[in-house]
Amino acid sequence: MVSKSLIFYNARKKYKLNKHLLKPSNKSLFKKSFNRIITPWYSIGLIDRWLLGQIIPPMIFAISAFTVISLSVGVMFDLIRKIVEYGLPLIKALQALIYSLPSFLVLSFPMAVLLSTLLSYGKLSANSELLALRSLGIKTSRIIAPAIAVSIFMTGLTFYFNDNLVPTSNKLAESTLRSGIGSSVNQGKSKNNIIFSRKGSRITPTNKPTKINTYLTHIFYASRFENNIMKEVTVLDFSRENIKQILNANSAIFDKDNSSWVFTNGSILSTNSNGQTTNIKFKQYTYPFIEGPLDLAKVPKDASDMSLKEALEAERIYKKIGDLKEIRKIQVRIQEKFTLPCACLVFGLIGSILGSKSNLRSSKSQGFGLSVILILVYYLMSFICSSFGVKGLLPPIIAAWFPVVISLGGGFYFLKRTYI
Repeated sequence: MVSKSLIFYNARKKYKLNKHLLKPSNKSLFKKSFNRIITPWYSIGLIDRWLLGQIIPPMIFAISAFTVISLSVGVMFDLIRKIVEYGLPLIKALQALIYSLPSFLVLSFPMAVLLSTLLSYGKLSANSELLALRSLGIKTSRIIAPAIAVSIFMTGLTFYFNDNLVPTSNKLAESTLRSGIGSSVNQGKSKNNIIFSRKGSRITPTNKPTKINTYLTHIFYASRFENNIMKEVTVLDFSRENIKQILNANSAIFDKDNSSWVFTNGSILSTNSNGQTTNIKFKQYTYPFIEGPLDLAKVPKDASDMSLKEALEAERIYKKIGDLKEIRKIQVRIQEKFTLPCACLVFGLIGSILGSKSNLRSSKSQGFGLSVILILVYYLMSFICSSFGVKGLLPPIIAAWFPVVISLGGGFYFLKRTYI
């Protein structure tokens, strides 16, 4: 008779054996995971895989090269100066350098697309490999299709970086530098020289508003804005025709519940139409006024520190204030949130077309030189149009999109002349 312990031992051994057989090994799991990653690649056509293999490696190299060069010129030398002159800790400098990386990657993406497509297609053209493809009846538009696909992907990636990563990383880099140098070790947001003006009707001596509502009624100035508190505040009140007031205070905060400003430790100087003046000092004074100065103070100075949502909110605030120059400027910057990524598509189209021309058998140095020239021409045109848009010489949408449309039009023109 078999003992119960022996039966239990055999059952347990059998269970372990089955469990071992059913459980996949680490090797098989790795193989399955690798196959899942690599399968989409092999689902792409053979010619497309071959062309992508020619484009992607030089693009990765170009992104790395352009980013290192731009970081060195734009940030690294300045950080070294701050380390030597201001005693910036090395760890803080490295953190600021890392936080600055996304903004320079965004600038490198379009240039890398141009250089990689120009070099890769130029090499294939010089080796007569593109000529062999054309002899099989494959059109130029089909040959450059992988480059256009990569350009569209890089356009989306650039937009994501520019709208999500760059504003946050720029703020982190700035706060890291400030805390490292010790010039501003506050935990809240800080901004200097807030100037808010308001226009509207004035009150007549009979306490009736004027029919004209375009008078300058208030000027609100604050030397600094820290932690939702206005510092060293001056308010000029011209809302009454027979009385003018100047309010000075050490600080002011906005009371949302009562829709008014609470000023602390200041004075009010009033002058009437007869020239008589009165000066009243106060420890705390409640002044009914709109929230506009607080909204203005929260708007970042640089549009590169804003996401698209924040830029649209800034546009709303500037329209509320009536600052036409800032309205035009932010409208141009909003459009540039879209046109900057589109530079990848522009450069991808132009680079692949110029590189695939059968009579362009350029070396790497010539391809790099042509890339630099095209980049300079495109960004110079963008800068000029952007300046015209800010000054009001061009509508914001035309100022931002004109270089993109012209460049794409030129690219399609060359494509039409190159065996479509």
